[in-house]
Amino acid sequence: MDLKNLKTFIQTAELGSFTKASEKLGYSQSTVSFQIKQLETELNTQLFERINHTVALTDRGREILAYAHRIIRLSDEMIQDAPDGQAAVGHVRLAMADSLCASLLREDFSAFRKQYPGISLKIIAAGTEEIFRLINHNEVDAMLTLDNHIYNTDYIIVREEKTAMHFTASCDCPLRHKSNIAIEELIQQPFILTEKGMSYRRLLDEKLARMSLEIHPVLEIGSADLICQLIEQGVGISFLPDYVTAKKAAAGRLTYLNVEDFDIDVWKQLLYHRDKWVSPQMSSVLRYCISREFLSEPQDVLSN
Repeated sequence: MDLKNLKTFIQTAELGSFTKASEKLGYSQSTVSFQIKQLETELNTQLFERINHTVALTDRGREILAYAHRIIRLSDEMIQDAPDGQAAVGHVRLAMADSLCASLLREDFSAFRKQYPGISLKIIAAGTEEIFRLINHNEVDAMLTLDNHIYNTDYIIVREEKTAMHFTASCDCPLRHKSNIAIEELIQQPFILTEKGMSYRRLLDEKLARMSLEIHPVLEIGSADLICQLIEQGVGISFLPDYVTAKKAAAGRLTYLNVEDFDIDVWKQLLYHRDKWVSPQMSSVLRYCISREFLSEPQDVLSN
């Protein structure tokens, strides 16, 4: 079996187009069609349905795609493990919630660069809806979300964990000593929040809307780290994930407010599309994300 045919099959499946696959691979469209036909003849099955210029995997095609990913991955691992093998090289595109960028890159990225000098990483900060548009159009390779829990068999979950959230204020906030603050009282305070419609801000607004309540923030800005700094200065109150605020809260520079009966489930999830080929460089970036963003250690789907 020719590995080039498998790689062409993977690209065609990911891009959903013979034309786009030929452009990405640098082949003519007739070459791509011939390679797919060769593979279909060898496997004695139809891999794609071709209707009105659209291309979609058959059920058998989806099964074979999973095998193709594994074969190419094993081939790449064999080359990498050989004495003269080259390290992971290539470009990886990662879409993620804006508030996760700082924690991902702040401390260990220089070590990652030293270990993988051949990898170039493009990070696209976006809201969850835009992230899914990018992943579904193969415009990014993987996504790191901070939102409600995603259940969808179209995506492989590499890691996930629930993220603790708190209403956070400065240590001078007059509400800091109250044991049960009513949400109706809390929202009268000045708020600094991330942009409307973005990840946990959207979940906060939706929950308040169900209670016929609304926050009118005095400032909206994408950087959770900057919001944290402003809160510490006493500018206002915010709703932030603990991974942003925990160190300052432990040091007594911020405080968590005790809000009565107001819980929101927020999940951090690292995912990629099930039809995506996990290249060596993509695998390296996913492992880096795991080491920086997750405490839990479920089954490692990258070793499958």
